[in-house]
Amino acid sequence: MNRWSIPLISDNGPQFIAKDFKAFVKFHSMTHVTTSPYYPQSNGKLERFHGTIKKECIRPNCPRNREEAMKQISAYMVHYNTVRLHSAIGYITPADCLSGLADEIQAERDRKLEEARLRRRETSTESLAMAS
Repeated sequence: MNRWSIPLISDNGPQFIAKDFKAFVKFHSMTHVTTSPYYPQSNGKLERFHGTIKKECIRPNCPRNREEAMKQISAYMVHYNTVRLHSAIGYITPADCLSGLADEIQAERDRKLEEARLRRRETSTESLAMAS
């Protein structure tokens, strides 16, 4: 499996139907899938991602020039992939998900929840005993 085995999904924008782009995709043995024309909902994940970048990265600290924007977005992408928890993948980071750590992280969360439940039961039992 090469590193481009995941299909590239895009809309039908002119940059994605150009001959040069098609040649690039073919040269790198990539698969390019386009979404339904005039139906942005079919590209919802990408649209959501663009909204997230705007909301969490661009609007809070509007860059003054292209270089500043590139630096800001690069730093945000590191945060997005290694720190920010994603609800769609079980509130873990994409890096943890790709590393195969999802089950281990969930098991640790379950263990901590069970410990908290036990502590609450013990505290409740102690409170009842003191009240008697």
